[in-house]
Amino acid sequence: MNKTQKLNLIRSTGVVAIMRAQTSDQLIAAADAIKDGGVRVIEVTMTTPGALAVIEEATRRYGEEVLFGAGSVLDAETARAAILAGAGFVVAPTLKVEVVALCNRYSIPVMPGIMTPTEALTAWEAGADMVKLFPASFGGPAMIKAIRAPLPQLEIVPVGGVSLDNAAEFIRKGAAALGVGSSLVNQKLLDAGDMAELQGRAAAFIAAVKEGRAG
Repeated sequence: MNKTQKLNLIRSTGVVAIMRAQTSDQLIAAADAIKDGGVRVIEVTMTTPGALAVIEEATRRYGEEVLFGAGSVLDAETARAAILAGAGFVVAPTLKVEVVALCNRYSIPVMPGIMTPTEALTAWEAGADMVKLFPASFGGPAMIKAIRAPLPQLEIVPVGGVSLDNAAEFIRKGAAALGVGSSLVNQKLLDAGDMAELQGRAAAFIAAVKEGRAG
């Protein structure tokens, strides 16, 4: 996929599953389950043991069926290593213009973390494709609407505190997509091997996005 196709997949899916697995086997099993539930975009955090090897294995296994990206990227060096390992997009918890510039250089979608309108505009002017509102639990869905009122050009993805209880509301308030972590995939479910529950949760989040977009 080229950059435009990757961004369109993130938008159309509406859910980015954030995974922190202990092993690559757990992550692959979980990826199968949530893909069957309709989620085809997965962020592998760099806090995952052997994250680069996991990304490399996952992209080789799934090809264009699932878009794998790297999350918790703190610097340009890590971003480049992730891209070389096959990451299809890069997500950061903070705004570092060096990371944005590096990703633009290689035509990789990048989503830096922001919390204020100033950070959001700085990210946009630096060339960010989307911005990650983090932690979204502080401002809630209303924060999306408030930031986009003066900055309607922004595509905002809330992360941190997104659950099935508020997913549709985040979308209604203007979120382009949702970054979902433990509410979708957590270590307890991975250790239990409860893939049916993971598939069900993925489908429920996809349904919530559709509900939010319906108005």
